Amino acid sequence: MVIDNLKLGPGKGGIRMTPMVGEEEVFRLARAMTFKNALAGIPFGGAKAGIAFDPRKAGEKTKKEIVEWFAEGLKPFLPKYYIAGPDVNMGEKEMAWFVRAAGDLRAATGKPSRLGGLPHELGSTGFGVALSARIAMKFLKFDVKKTTVAIQGFGNVGSFAFKFLKEAGAKIVAVSDASGGVFNERGLDFEKLSRISRDAGSVTHYKDGRGINNKQLLELKVDVLIPAALSDVINESNVDKIKAKIIVEGANIPMREIFEQKLHRKGVLIIPDIIANAGGVISSYAEYRGFDQKKMFRMVEEKIATRAKSVLEKSKKTGKTPRDVAIEIVSKEFYN
Repeated sequence: MVIDNLKLGPGKGGIRMTPMVGEEEVFRLARAMTFKNALAGIPFGGAKAGIAFDPRKAGEKTKKEIVEWFAEGLKPFLPKYYIAGPDVNMGEKEMAWFVRAAGDLRAATGKPSRLGGLPHELGSTGFGVALSARIAMKFLKFDVKKTTVAIQGFGNVGSFAFKFLKEAGAKIVAVSDASGGVFNERGLDFEKLSRISRDAGSVTHYKDGRGINNKQLLELKVDVLIPAALSDVINESNVDKIKAKIIVEGANIPMREIFEQKLHRKGVLIIPDIIANAGGVISSYAEYRGFDQKKMFRMVEEKIATRAKSVLEKSKKTGKTPRDVAIEIVSKEFYN
């Protein structure tokens, strides 16, 4: 666990469970949470946690034991200094295990509704990502109904981003998960894809399209690219092959700032993670305050729309990247 900053309140950030998660990644994620929470105007500091474990290689019993062990180890920090939440391979079920082992329902948000939670499975993060994409389209005067989208990741964030963008009229032509992906220039069927992913375990079983891998998805010629899976997927090996005009960072830290700057100089509009995927932590705050689902979604929409629009306008005027503008705003408003 890394606690980056406590100035605005207890450190808030999810627990990531992947085989390769390490200290540097968790530190970078915690720093991103500091800025994300401040930009959203909620009284949380920045923190993050990671469990280096591959849940696919063990049963649920083993995973539950590991989550409970982790919660017990963090007890001295919960919830005064750290409040956990969902992240990669950690959802509402895992948050229930966590708070029970910690002995305090306040130790995590994103809990099941039966425990007084607003689970991220309601789609708050994906909703905010889709909203950010629509704001970027409007900023560049794109017609949403003529806009093509590729989404890397079909978990909680990617699937709901797909759903909400599809409902807005966008054409989602490619999607992937850990096993690979599928591309169809005519667009993908959300309901069919969701059913196949649930029943067969992967979107790769969707037959109405061409099979692609995650590397190929990132390099597709589309209007909007949404990396909504793991960190650092855009890097030195592929940054020059990115063809999208808009990138909306559904994942946390999907690329380092140096690559954002390089793409920005090429004219790519990037909505950074600290704005685009803030729906999850805004939902966490709504749960923390005891708000209902309707009020939560209204908060997500208002807060993300306000920040995204102001950051894009200032970026256009100054020539700075949207991330640099956002960090300047945080520094002036909260840390001067």
